[in-house]
Amino acid sequence: MRPGSTLTGLSPQEKRALLAKILKQQAKTSQLFPLSFAQERLWFIDQLEPNSAAYNVPLALRLRGELDVRALERTFIEIVDRHHVLRTTLTSVNGRPMQVVGETPELFLPLTDLSDTPESEAEVSRIVAAEFQSPFDLSRGPLVRASLLRLAQREHILLLTMHHIVSDGWSSDLLVRELKLLYTAYSKGEPSPLPALPLQYADFAVWQREWLSGETLERQLSYWKEQLAATPAVLELPTKGPRPAVQSHHGAGRRLTLSPELSDAIRKLSHAESVTPFMTLLAAFQVLLYRYSGQLDIAVGTPVANRNRAEIENLIGFFVNTLVMRTQLTPAMSFSELLANVRQTALGAYAHQDVPFEKVVEELQPERSLAHAPLFQVLFMFQRVSEGKLALPGLQWEAVRSEIQTTRFDLELHLFQSANRFSGGLIYNTDLFDAETIERMLGHFQTLLASAVSDPAQSISKLPLLSAAEQQQLLDWNSTTSAFPSELCLHEQFELQAAKTPQATAVRFEAEALTYRELNARANQLAHYLRRLGIGPENLVGICMERSLEMLIGVLGILKAGGAYVPLDSTYPAERLAFMVHDAGIKILLTQQRLIDRIKSDKLSIVCLDAERSAIDNESIDNVGADATPNNTAYVIYTSGSSGTPKGVLIQHRGVSNVI
Repeated sequence: MRPGSTLTGLSPQEKRALLAKILKQQAKTSQLFPLSFAQERLWFIDQLEPNSAAYNVPLALRLRGELDVRALERTFIEIVDRHHVLRTTLTSVNGRPMQVVGETPELFLPLTDLSDTPESEAEVSRIVAAEFQSPFDLSRGPLVRASLLRLAQREHILLLTMHHIVSDGWSSDLLVRELKLLYTAYSKGEPSPLPALPLQYADFAVWQREWLSGETLERQLSYWKEQLAATPAVLELPTKGPRPAVQSHHGAGRRLTLSPELSDAIRKLSHAESVTPFMTLLAAFQVLLYRYSGQLDIAVGTPVANRNRAEIENLIGFFVNTLVMRTQLTPAMSFSELLANVRQTALGAYAHQDVPFEKVVEELQPERSLAHAPLFQVLFMFQRVSEGKLALPGLQWEAVRSEIQTTRFDLELHLFQSANRFSGGLIYNTDLFDAETIERMLGHFQTLLASAVSDPAQSISKLPLLSAAEQQQLLDWNSTTSAFPSELCLHEQFELQAAKTPQATAVRFEAEALTYRELNARANQLAHYLRRLGIGPENLVGICMERSLEMLIGVLGILKAGGAYVPLDSTYPAERLAFMVHDAGIKILLTQQRLIDRIKSDKLSIVCLDAERSAIDNESIDNVGADATPNNTAYVIYTSGSSGTPKGVLIQHRGVSNVI
């Protein structure tokens, strides 16, 4: 196809045939080069997780005005011709991945006309989402896609998607700058103003593998081996459910904008502490992760442009490297102290940024899992953005936002510094977090950050997280003061309920049940019986019974008599039961005939509720009216004794009433 032509009017079959012809032509004139270390990692990831859009680098621009489609298409052809990496595919030669650099194909800029489509904006959203989520085939290519949507005669949307293996953030900015210069020239009929590139990305890959070896590599690696030794395998943040066995990369995002006042305070503190805003924001983020996880060893990944040589500054390609910022915290350390530690860590990492992250992982051999990334699971990206606009002749443009649907990590905090504020967003794995949790997390981050920069002498464990609304909510939840009948004993409150709902079922055990009236009456009979045996306030009565209706009758009967009960578990060893009886000074024991031999004591008077049922049934069913008060003991509970001798704890009626 000639420059300036489009796919308008071609059938899907014709489009596929044309693309196949271009790929075939490219393969005939290809050259082979090794991959860079960074490319090699993404190639291996693609082998493990094919057909993934997690490493797509998308860009969408809305263009308003007179668009010269021919000049725009010619611009893209020139950019792809100029940067060989954009016409690169990957293949395996003897088991080793290689770059295949082909000749410049006769690229095209597919044009989809939506000018007559009802609800075109909805269709635009659908097309943009589909384009950005469409995976690349690294072996066939192309690894850059451009297309154009026409909404009206003077309104278009340009879609551009590159695979990360041939691009990075710096490359995207570089591409936009070259697009501006070339389109401006071509729309005026002028030649390209860009000078020829002295080298290509493939040259860098060859040089990197030759230079980063031997003593140079060992020197760099030794730093990282020491810095990242025994790094925790996973940062255990509170998630909505178990971590999936295989990371899905399903993602979403929430935006964050810091106020101009907070942004200014961050800059001022950074200056005062001799750190950069990046270091201040990273320190605050690590405190947030510590407070959420409870872990004091926090590793966060951060990308760096890794363009520290003038020869590669104007090349499109995958140069970015990932550094691991590991910080070990202590709860008592101040935010100022943490800033000093983060500064030292960052400067050390920058000084050893040449060694690719892939080599660090290969050397350290951390625990590998398909469920999470190695060495770190949280990313922090910070970038300064230019205030300049992309000026194209006769056109106004703006970025088109699309919903984030993928993420490479559990969390990715992206922050951008403009003239007067910091803004960005938090991308999260939707298998691990929900939107409400992320909104709260962003709120907590801002609260913590504001407090830290206003008083950096505070210990990081005491920096507030909760907003004023959340603090009030906690106060409301904990405002549990409630009026209760503090002048009544526990059994008297039961008697009031029995009088109020006598026919209601009070207790059920297996196939048996008692109404409130029946339970109250039988407990009263037992209480009168115990009163005849001398039971009154502060007298302790043991009760050793299996779970049954009789057990509850026994408890209420003791309370109604004015006494206090001491529960004795029939499954306890005989020695422990004998100790409790002796220690509490129990004189009367309520039990059942089949348990009578569990406790042996010559000083005990034993009342078997089942054996003495007929005698107890002769007693009055009226309330006893004993003289116990809320300050009298209701029951005694013994500790486990696991740390020594069991101890009995006396619980008053007032305390039980307060609890229930």
